[in-house]
Amino acid sequence: MRLPLAVRASCFTLLLLFTAAAAAQSGLPAGVTHVTTVEGISEYRLDNGLTVLLFRDPSKATITVNMTYLVGSVDESYGETGMAHLLEHLLFKGSTKFPDIWAALRSRGAQFNGSTSWDRTNYFATYDATDENLEWALDLESDRMVNAFVSQSDLDTEMTVVRNEFENRENDPTGVLFERVLSTAYIWHGYGNSPIGSRSDIENVPIERLQAFYERHYQPDNAVLVIAGRFEEPRALELVARYFGPIPRPDRELTENYTVEPAQDGEREVVLRRVGDTQVLLAAYHAPAGAHEDFVPLQLAGEILGDVPSGRLYKALVEQGLASQVGVQALQLRDPGAVIFFAMLPRDGDLDAARAAMIETIDGLAEDPVTAEEVERIRAQALSGFERAMNNSQSIAIQLSNWASIGDWRLMFLDRDRVRSATVEDVQRAALQYLKASNRTVGLFIPGEPDRAEIETVSMADVRAMLQGYKGDETRSEGEAFDPTPANIDARTTRVDLPGGVKLVMLPKETRGDSVNAIIRLNYGDENSLTGPGRFAGITTQMLMRGTRSKSRQDIQDELARLQSQLNVGGGAGLAVASIQSTRANLAEVLALAIEVLREPAFPESELATLKDQTITNLEASRSEPQDVVSRAYSRHWARNYSPDDPRYVETLDEDLAFVRGVTVESLRKFHEDFFGASHAEVVLVGDFDPSEVRSLVAERLDGWHSPKPFDDVLNLYANLATDATTQAFNTPDKENAFFLGGMPIEMRDSHPDYPALLIGNYILGSAPASRLFARIRGKEGLSYGVGSSFSASPRSDAAQFIVNAIAAPQNMDKVEESFRDELATILRDGYTEEELAEAKRTWAQRRQVSRAQDAGLASQLGLWTHVGRTMAWDAELEARVQALTAEQVRDAMRRHLDLEKMTFMKGGDFAAVASGSSR
Repeated sequence: MRLPLAVRASCFTLLLLFTAAAAAQSGLPAGVTHVTTVEGISEYRLDNGLTVLLFRDPSKATITVNMTYLVGSVDESYGETGMAHLLEHLLFKGSTKFPDIWAALRSRGAQFNGSTSWDRTNYFATYDATDENLEWALDLESDRMVNAFVSQSDLDTEMTVVRNEFENRENDPTGVLFERVLSTAYIWHGYGNSPIGSRSDIENVPIERLQAFYERHYQPDNAVLVIAGRFEEPRALELVARYFGPIPRPDRELTENYTVEPAQDGEREVVLRRVGDTQVLLAAYHAPAGAHEDFVPLQLAGEILGDVPSGRLYKALVEQGLASQVGVQALQLRDPGAVIFFAMLPRDGDLDAARAAMIETIDGLAEDPVTAEEVERIRAQALSGFERAMNNSQSIAIQLSNWASIGDWRLMFLDRDRVRSATVEDVQRAALQYLKASNRTVGLFIPGEPDRAEIETVSMADVRAMLQGYKGDETRSEGEAFDPTPANIDARTTRVDLPGGVKLVMLPKETRGDSVNAIIRLNYGDENSLTGPGRFAGITTQMLMRGTRSKSRQDIQDELARLQSQLNVGGGAGLAVASIQSTRANLAEVLALAIEVLREPAFPESELATLKDQTITNLEASRSEPQDVVSRAYSRHWARNYSPDDPRYVETLDEDLAFVRGVTVESLRKFHEDFFGASHAEVVLVGDFDPSEVRSLVAERLDGWHSPKPFDDVLNLYANLATDATTQAFNTPDKENAFFLGGMPIEMRDSHPDYPALLIGNYILGSAPASRLFARIRGKEGLSYGVGSSFSASPRSDAAQFIVNAIAAPQNMDKVEESFRDELATILRDGYTEEELAEAKRTWAQRRQVSRAQDAGLASQLGLWTHVGRTMAWDAELEARVQALTAEQVRDAMRRHLDLEKMTFMKGGDFAAVASGSSR
């Protein structure tokens, strides 16, 4: 048992008196020492051992607080697998000062979660950037570091939720095969155990072992606290010292993991047989520790093999029709990890041929070495990804968890430097040293003299030595402190109507790393012209990034890597959207490339064949997946009045397959020529750019590209939908996790007087992080890992939708539906309290403010509002209408529009196994 925090704090009073004077001279709070600063990230150390990383980014209107404990599944003992992950769940239950942490986080409007890996556990949350929120977050994290309940009652209620998460993973054949391969590759080391753990260990772990695990590892000397976003460092350090400083350094000494996996001395094979519709092939190779100098060259070699579409495996398997997808994953961990190649095949594919081709391609590096062109391509992609990540402080704050668990957060920069300096010879040597048959797990055991790959470890002393005095690159530009209120957004936004019909929307501002986000919306066709041809819209859009008249798919990918930018294209019938993430220096070239992709696609025969194979494989895989089966059936139920030629029609799976198989290059070219144009386009930019340069470029590049047909939005109208309710269950054999989906259409646009009330009413019911449904079905009853509801209405369509969904064990599905019905009936009868509504209004408004602080999302919202003729003033008005609501008004609106008797409910899972009493 621990002493109360106040008592423990008094033990340090004398020490603090001696250190206060020295600390004051340095300008730091007592007990805080500056360790190093690298590229804008500063490390501090508290006397109790806590590591603190501060990453200031005033361009964000948010603060991310990420608390990482250097403990994961690798630290679990026999009978304890999954314990670190189980403890992660319990740390959200409550602590001395925060008895209901879910509700507490929700009350701050935080976006939060936790995750458990092999080497670490972390808890991260993003808040609106206020001093009050920062202080509150640090108070919370310091309290649950040492005062979490970790009680038997919490374990009992959370057990079904964790088991449900386990069962959900068990539904995924690829994920299960991944776990089996690792458990075969690692005979002794803890990396052979999945962080989710063994079912028996999860279900039977004594609470005393969980409490002991918590007491041992959740201590300041085993933790890394990251604060990123908009804050002032002196104030942050003052708060860190106030809340974490009194926690004493523990007396115990953590024992380092001393198990070393012996060198593998022969190929190994594992076979998994389960219900499914897709074949999967994996090949894993042991790799050096994540901090080892060989890891980066080996990772580059892996990408040269597994990249899409340049990779050798892609060319040997996908382009030859032996597989529909290939890829590679590198596990960069504290101890020696792994490089894993994978391939997916349709059910009727030749698995033996695919396996032979994969092994031949990997082994072929000995006779066909990597080339300078291959190394440079992968290097450019890796460095581009790093640069984009560094412009997102929220993402880096979370990524630092992994780097700290490998040995030191500065490895993130050292890893980048190693990518820069890796030579062709380094990559080839690493490939030959580690990618050898005796080090592979996907083969038969063959007697003979072993050819071992000796795997080296890296000690913490080695890590410290290699990073002694490390400085890194120059700190990048910080950007401005932008106020994401609707009024300020409108005041800073310029809207221009260009010749030819293009609407240009520009919000220039200074951003971290000079980043900029942009979207190009092409609106085309109408209900009449898209009836029939509209079926080609989706696959036409998917083909746009696969080659233009002057650039191949690989050329496009290489160009984006060179420009350190991202470009994605998506859409459906009547709309194609290009999303861009770039920088001020490269924006012009990326915009030009995006317009070329949209305007001049080549539709290569080989790429269409590949896309069709991938699509067919994925569709076949969905036959036995509960979520896919139920979601398609639910959508077809409401849309069944549409004819098969209507763009709003929902196909059966077999209709989908038949259509994809029949698509030709000629049909896609004709669809593009008949519909695509810029006469009704919207182009939106948010970030650091030159407005005059952008205006000239967009006008020049889109000039003369007229839309061939009239345009009007194709809308789902309430009058066209089926409105009769039904209840259906779909049996999906061998699927331990079931899916529940329910809801109803509502005749309403977002201009309806009741829209604000339904919006906030649903938020409390099932959209808030700790909603009524979440608190009851997951928190209190422990029936589901994930449960929630949504409500959406459109500016133009009058077919609003209310939807509820959940995952659960098949035997619990009836209970989930019963609890949902009861909870909604209670709300429709009694409504919410005024206190509950007031709290929801506050957190809902904070979440919207946080959402507007994300430039990519803001660009999309500005694009939509421009399309329907709105400004952000509409958001301000909506928020004012929500704030003015009373609990009685919310209840009455929900009563008027939500009716359990009119809702359709569908479920999918292995209900036959439940009925027969059998289970795996």
